Parts: sequence; C-alpha cells; structure tokens
Amino acid sequence: MISFEGQSFFITGAGGGIARAASLLLARQGAHLALADIDMHALESLQAEIAHIAPGSRVSLHRLDVADAGACRAELKACADVHGGIDHLIHSAGIYPERLVAEMSDEDWRRLMAINLDGTFYICRAAIAYLREGGSIVNLASLAAQRGSYAHAHYSAAKGAVISFSRSLALELAPKIRVNAVSPGIIATPMTNALLAKKGATLLQNTPLGRLGTAEEVAGSIAFLCSPLASFITGETLQVNGGLYIN
Repeated sequence: MISFEGQSFFITGAGGGIARAASLLLARQGAHLALADIDMHALESLQAEIAHIAPGSRVSLHRLDVADAGACRAELKACADVHGGIDHLIHSAGIYPERLVAEMSDEDWRRLMAINLDGTFYICRAAIAYLREGGSIVNLASLAAQRGSYAHAHYSAAKGAVISFSRSLALELAPKIRVNAVSPGIIATPMTNALLAKKGATLLQNTPLGRLGTAEEVAGSIAFLCSPLASFITGETLQVNGGLYIN
C-alpha cells in the first residue's frame, strides 16, 4: 500500500466526486490535507468523514474560487502556514455546462475558461513557491480533451489546454517537481449525471470494459502519480477510461 505519512496535499474542488474520493484515499494513506472548494458545506461534510476514517489526519478547509488569482495566492499561503509547506497539489476544480457553440454566449465561454483554464494557471502558479522538492502536481483533464464532446466545446478546449499547460510546466519545474495530468473517461459522479441520462447506453456499448468508471478508480490513479512509484513520470497524461479512448 502506498503511504503518504506526514505529507501535505492541497486539493481543489475537494467537495466534488473525484477529488472527494482522492481526499478520502489519501487520508487513509496518512496524508495531511488542505481541502479547497467554493462549497464550504461540502468541505465540512468531507472533513467529518475524514475524521471518522483517519482521525490522525490534519485537515484544513479553504473556501476558494479558483478563478480568483488573489484568492489562490492567499489560500496556498494559508495552507503552507498550517502544514509547513506543500508536497502535492491536486487540481480538480471545474465546471461542465452544456451548450452548443451556435448558442454559446461570450459570457458562457469566458466563465468556463475562467474556472477550468485560468484557474489551473492561477493555482499552479501560486503553488510553486510552496512545493517541496520531490513533490508533484496532478491536474485533472478529461477524455473530452482527446475526443471532443458534443455540446461541450468550451470544456473540451479548456481541458486540452490543461494537458498542454501541464506538459510545459513539467519542463519548467523539473527536476525538483513532477507535473502530470489524469484524463478520466465516463465516471459516475454528479457532474456526469446529465450526460449519462442522455447517452449512457451508447457510451457503455463503446467502452471495452463495459461499465462506468468510479471516482475511487480515478483517485487511485492520482495517488499513484503522486507516489514514489511514479518517480520517473512527468509531463504525461494518464488515461482512465475503460478503453473508451485507446490512443
């Protein structure tokens, strides 16, 4: 079993499906956690669950809108003050609205880019000063970055840029910090409920493993990339999609 005993993680979007599962897994593996989300109620619920399963884990809560550059700087500093630095950043915050390009307003485009792409830049930039040598960054991308996604062109564009940004950042931060991305396929989380209601049967038919992925399976991939088992992996995008996209 991987151990993160005494290591500190800053996790954005921690109240959501995949990041929540990652937080619980990492807590069981001994990590100290700085949990960030715009939804404090979700964070408080998660903190209570962590206290039950891993009472030794030190947890701090951070209300954060990742589209706010100043807030990213302030909360990363607050995390470092509490935890004495940061070993790993997991950036999962994002939105997944549905809109055809022909119907997409300028504001629709700007809002998604502000959260899903600008937020990636803001949080990674803010973390650099506090990341300890030997640490890592894992950014959440999406299968949509490779395949595209009907009525989600802005989301696909942002996630494609996240992958490219992560590769470039890996070059800049090597050899001290590793940077990778995880690209989930169709995962059973609240974010994908609407998609599954419309296209679930077709997506399952086209997935070689014949089922949806779980948030816990993506969390395991994230933990792997942060661990010493992935010590020679940087600038990569790990596909977790049951074979729906075979590159």
